[in-house]
Amino acid sequence: MRSEAVGHHFAGPGNPFWRLLHASGLTPEPLTYADDRRLPEFKLSLTNLCPRASRSASELTPDEFKRGKRRLDQKIRRLRPEWVVFVGVTLYERFFGRSRLGGGGPGLKPDQIHQARVFVLPNPSGLNASFPSFAAKLVWFERLRDTLQPLAAATASSAHPVRTVSARNLDLGS
Repeated sequence: MRSEAVGHHFAGPGNPFWRLLHASGLTPEPLTYADDRRLPEFKLSLTNLCPRASRSASELTPDEFKRGKRRLDQKIRRLRPEWVVFVGVTLYERFFGRSRLGGGGPGLKPDQIHQARVFVLPNPSGLNASFPSFAAKLVWFERLRDTLQPLAAATASSAHPVRTVSARNLDLGS
């Protein structure tokens, strides 16, 4: 639970989140957890559903999840991002009560939160048995890049940049 100890997202030495961002082309340069405050330079941001660290989203109590969901909903309403990217299928499923409109798993979802489109990435933790390798996770980060690229190109000269809020929960690999 290194992320909580150092105060940065995805700070675990084995967590590939930052390498995945760069390898997929979502950031033009390699970043580390110490650079998490630079994400707005790349029209990205991170937030937590729950302020305390846990090994997985399944460890959140129903009350913690309810409060976190309410805060995240308010944040999305206030910031009005065009995209919300959930880092973790379980987190997405719990937020929506499974999917209201689309199937489970990672990828583009038909769900929306205050007009923000939704995409789900697999949790990058090494504990994620469904996506055990870097390559298995990279596919989804690349699909997110491909989904966002046409939008980014269309808004490059716009006064309203693309804003993304990624909802995640700290885990052992963070």
